[in-house]
Amino acid sequence: MTTAPPHTLSRRSMLAGLGVAAGTTIAASQLSIERAFAATMPADWQLGFRDVESDIAPHTMELVQGRMPAGLAGDLYRNGPAKFRRPGGDVGQWFDGDGMIRRYRLDGASATMSARFVDTPKRRVEAQAQAMIVPGFGTEPGAGVPLSNNDDASSANTNVIPVGKELWALWEAGSPMRVAADTLETRGFKTLGEGLAHMPFLAHPRIEADGRIWNLGQSGSQAIVWRLSADGSLEAATPLALPRASYIHDFTATARHLVIVLQPWIYTQNTFPIVDGLSWQPDLGTQVLVLDKDDLSQQRLFELPPFAFFHLGDAWEESDGTIRFEACIEPDPTFATTTARALVAGQRGPVTLPILAQIALHADRRGEMVRTGIAAEFPRADHRRAGLARRYTIHTALYGQGPVARGVGLFDWNSGTSTIHDFGPGQMVEEFVFAADGAGEADGWLVGTTLNLAAGATELHVLRAGDVAGGPVATWRGGHALPISFHGSFVAA
Repeated sequence: MTTAPPHTLSRRSMLAGLGVAAGTTIAASQLSIERAFAATMPADWQLGFRDVESDIAPHTMELVQGRMPAGLAGDLYRNGPAKFRRPGGDVGQWFDGDGMIRRYRLDGASATMSARFVDTPKRRVEAQAQAMIVPGFGTEPGAGVPLSNNDDASSANTNVIPVGKELWALWEAGSPMRVAADTLETRGFKTLGEGLAHMPFLAHPRIEADGRIWNLGQSGSQAIVWRLSADGSLEAATPLALPRASYIHDFTATARHLVIVLQPWIYTQNTFPIVDGLSWQPDLGTQVLVLDKDDLSQQRLFELPPFAFFHLGDAWEESDGTIRFEACIEPDPTFATTTARALVAGQRGPVTLPILAQIALHADRRGEMVRTGIAAEFPRADHRRAGLARRYTIHTALYGQGPVARGVGLFDWNSGTSTIHDFGPGQMVEEFVFAADGAGEADGWLVGTTLNLAAGATELHVLRAGDVAGGPVATWRGGHALPISFHGSFVAA
């Protein structure tokens, strides 16, 4: 294991960039370099996209190095696709594999690992047909697929969050799926209110420090704003007309506002696969819609240069009304339209690197953006500061070997410096999350997983948030190699 030196962006250059970045574009020369990285993926990269054939029983993980930090106890839950192929036909895109919940339990002395498929109607239909026939983001419908509502197509494979005493496995276009936190047993779809069954509920809700949940559901240019209590009870479901029918995977929020980024990737056809009904229209630019949480009719619209994205960081608001948040931006949606399709077919598709950027929305309705130059994804932060001003962003890093990271970093917005730990070219790094151990924003641990290609096994790592450069203080290795997952949550004991 090695540690990369900090990447530095000076405070002066960052502030200067915020003043001019509204006209910034991503150069074609950079694009060609990024696409060339597709040929540098490690030879055994396909392990990250292989099928899992059955659930994984709880078992003790081997301590590879270090020791459990004192006082760290809880569960890291992760969700991601883990079944892509059946004899009669495969999925057409990475995003359409069957969801599998992973549980990594830290009990203060040892670590255990288990995993279980989410028992969706989609999975049952395809198991019986012995073919991946349910349509999805990149998968065409097979013959005779019984689809009566959105939930029939749910793969429940994108995120998992704790709500009350259970877990919700989240997709994009349908209801949350309830899962038992201890056994990972599927308990059925969650209907959020009377007359609201099968409604879309995005995989990236924004959760306030007190547990209140905000989320969106989208159908073209129509949306619904969900507001739930910490136990998942419905507080409000408000219809919302969007300025355009942009593809929305994520949104963000401050303590007072919802922030919806509308990229110029537009729904133009109601078709399957869903990705084929989306049109990239960069001449439209990117818009940002800001809504007052207390009165959703109070709205502001900002204009930015065109970019594609999947993930945003938590937003905060400054005393002069400026809203700031991170986005991992790409020059176009090539990853979703081409690369993610190639991955499950065992091919090396083009790679467009996501670049960490900060967006500023000023009170006079000027929208500005600065790119840090760091290839990064999966921005996370101290959950206790959701919607509040903060200094740090956790992110994955070092994408030179392909579309999956090999490092984890902590970006300091005060100094413009990112400290990155490089796990090495034989590791595929997943999202890391924050586990608090003190009152300060960096007082805690980064907990996450990697796929060790040489060992053929999934590993669990704990790094000190304030010393990412020091690498893992503890690493455990499981008895299985699980494919790359998307998102998850740490639940303290």
